[in-house]
Amino acid sequence: MNLVALPAFSDNYVWMLHDGHSALVVDPGDATPVQAALDAQGLALAGILVTHHHPDHVGGIAALRPRLQGPVFGPAREAIPEPFVPVQAASTVTLLGLGFTVIEVPGHTAGHVAYWWPGAGTQAPVLFCGDTLFSAGCGRLFEGTPAQMHASLAALAALPASSRVCCAHEYTESNLRFAAAVEPDNAAVASHIAHCRALRAAGQPTLPSTLMLEGQINPFMRCAQPSVIAAALAQGAANDSGPDVLGALREWKNRFR
Repeated sequence: MNLVALPAFSDNYVWMLHDGHSALVVDPGDATPVQAALDAQGLALAGILVTHHHPDHVGGIAALRPRLQGPVFGPAREAIPEPFVPVQAASTVTLLGLGFTVIEVPGHTAGHVAYWWPGAGTQAPVLFCGDTLFSAGCGRLFEGTPAQMHASLAALAALPASSRVCCAHEYTESNLRFAAAVEPDNAAVASHIAHCRALRAAGQPTLPSTLMLEGQINPFMRCAQPSVIAAALAQGAANDSGPDVLGALREWKNRFR
């Protein structure tokens, strides 16, 4: 299986997974890069996975339907362009012969889901997490609460550490600047900043990340760490509980420049 990040808009990625013959895509907000990739490699479009309802994740579905040879899967509790197959927690969807576990991860939106494939042989697991988890960050809480996002990130953190994190935006460098403000003495953050600057200078994406790396650099996944708790309390967190720490961090990140 080949995992490819297709740039879209100014900072989105449409993820494509293909076997050289057929492909699935995730969150095609823009059909153009998907069509170009399918044409360039002679791939059939076997199906689409959707994590949530925002236009930059679903806007290209209609234009892709004429060449779609399989289903569109999307969260049962959100308005996804019809027709689609609704999915919910613990269900399994199969595309390209691969079984993806559906994980409900509310917070960014009310019905947001993620899709996890456990990998096979030498291929590491893959996590398509939409806008719930970013490298060194998490999505804004448009429809959910800090407690929901904290629980959602905990559910993702419980997956194998080798899981490749395929989030939908190239926000890594700005997120790392925030992570460095939260934990100025975090050597892993400093090291990853240098690595990501080199990748971007070479025109390469900073993604996928891994859950192991996110546990080292992502303040929203480090809410139990004393350094992160101290930073959150200094920013007005009511107490040292995970949801309160995450809520204070998210508010801080919203105004961080």
